[in-house]
Amino acid sequence: MPSFPIIDSHLHLWDPRRLSYPWLFDPLDRPFLPADFKAASAGVDIEALVFLECAAVPDQTFVEADQVLAWAVEEPRIAAMVCNAPLEKGDGVRADLERLAGIDKVRGIRRIYQDEPDPAFCLRPDFVAGVRALADHGLSFDLCLKHPQLQSTITLVDACPNVPMVLDHIAKPGIAAGLMQPWADQMRDLARRENVVCKLSGVATEAAADWTAETLRPYMEMALEAFGPSRIMFGGDWPVSTLRISYPGWVAVVDEVIADLSDAEQRLIYRDTARAFYRLT
Repeated sequence: MPSFPIIDSHLHLWDPRRLSYPWLFDPLDRPFLPADFKAASAGVDIEALVFLECAAVPDQTFVEADQVLAWAVEEPRIAAMVCNAPLEKGDGVRADLERLAGIDKVRGIRRIYQDEPDPAFCLRPDFVAGVRALADHGLSFDLCLKHPQLQSTITLVDACPNVPMVLDHIAKPGIAAGLMQPWADQMRDLARRENVVCKLSGVATEAAADWTAETLRPYMEMALEAFGPSRIMFGGDWPVSTLRISYPGWVAVVDEVIADLSDAEQRLIYRDTARAFYRLT
């Protein structure tokens, strides 16, 4: 385990008794609450947490934000949150963004497009306009996609140079199928855009059930090579990650992959990049 407290840039919590999450399936279709996370992460010294929206039905965005604020009283390490917003509404989303930006702890927006059948969904004019609007409200954008959508995402980033963005889950490469290209070249290309950083998160869940740390290593090292430690942040992706690995187990995998980096570089990955990007205080 790291010898210093870490920041987890990607935590989910949900309660299907309170909100509706159409995508949930066993064994995830049950409440995952702050007390559950505390138990699951025992042994890992965590200083701060960033909550990521959990794909509740769209009209529950503000209910979810209120719930996170309530959870933050119980779990004060929740220092920031990223909420959902219908960016595909273009300029019509601005009222939602203004309201969200006024909520304590809100730092960014995530509108997942990984399951959109159109690989160029993120390039639709209204979606691009919605993403551009984030800059006017001081909000960042979490990019949540799968590797076939990476080329379109690069074009989106080029269209929105004033929006700070973070790539979730290293763009979900095809690890189970052993695919490295064109993902690797596209990651290098995306990393040339200075407004984008990358989360080292959600990697094990893209692997087959019989994965090992060495299965994941080439993909994690590729992300590190492309973005460098100053633009990589650790994310636990709990509890989705539990489909493949325990929370301490994922930290141990990250430890192993970055073991040869300096202490300062490890602190960038585990703390400083997330602190700067999400403006944590």
